[in-house]
Formats: sequence, C-alpha cells, structure tokens
Amino acid sequence: MGAMGSDAAIEAADIVLMDDDPLKIVKAIKISKKCIRIVYQNIIFALTIKAICLILGAIGIANMWVAIFADVGVMVIAVLNAIRALYVKKSVEMEGAYFLFLESLVSQSRIIQ
Repeated sequence: MGAMGSDAAIEAADIVLMDDDPLKIVKAIKISKKCIRIVYQNIIFALTIKAICLILGAIGIANMWVAIFADVGVMVIAVLNAIRALYVKKSVEMEGAYFLFLESLVSQSRIIQ
C-alpha cells in the first residue's frame, strides 16, 4: 500500500492497533463501553439537576444565582466523573481471553507440525 495508503487507512479506521497484540481490541471495547456509561450518567445527572432548579425557580424558592451555582457544580462533577474513564483495570475476562488465544495458537502449531 505504501505510505499514502497506510495514512489513508489510519484516517478511515475507527481503531488502529499500534502493536501485534490483537487482544487490545478487547480492551478498546471495554474502554468504549465504560465511556458510554459515563456519558449517560453525566447527561442524566445534568438534566436532573436542571429540572430541580427549574421547578424550584418556578415555585419561587431558587433564584438565578442558585441555578448558576448548580450548573457550574454539575459541570465540575461531570468532569470529575469523566476522569474515571482514564482508569481501566485489567480484568479476569481479558486474562482468560489471552489464555484461550495462546492455547489456540499452541494447538494450531501442533496441527501444522
């Protein structure tokens, strides 16, 4: 493909493996599921707090400063919640998948020999 085709493939790909370990795909899927879960948590939390501020403002309990404080607080908490996506533990599933992968390689090499 050459350098130009390789760059085009990297640009078009959703995931690019930078080493020879295909089990990194399992980790990428795990990270993506965790990110989606955190995004949903942040959206639900933000909408809930905004609804509470809206209801309290309609009743006359909360003013504009309470809404601003709540909005900034939600933003800070959402950012702190999103930081959790940076830490992904190596799970037992991944180790088990790695063991099965190695076992299949060994059995295939016995068949070939």
